[in-house]
Amino acid sequence: MSLSRREWAMLKAIAAGRGEITGSSEPDLFIDSLACCDQHAAHHLARAGLVHATRAAEMGQRVPAELTAAGHALLRDLETAA
Repeated sequence: MSLSRREWAMLKAIAAGRGEITGSSEPDLFIDSLACCDQHAAHHLARAGLVHATRAAEMGQRVPAELTAAGHALLRDLETAA
């Protein structure tokens, strides 16, 4: 899977515990409480199964985001290749 530098940075921020995600079929992502400037990238990460909410969320409610096992593996692979 190919990721943009922005998506890679988003994964790293989520791995560091700095991300929140909204409850939605197309979730929005926040880093350090600020909305990500590229919600298309955020949606791509969620649809690809790389990030998800740590718990169930109501529509629009922000909850902590975390990497899935696939997200951790991809981030590890990207860091190794860099």
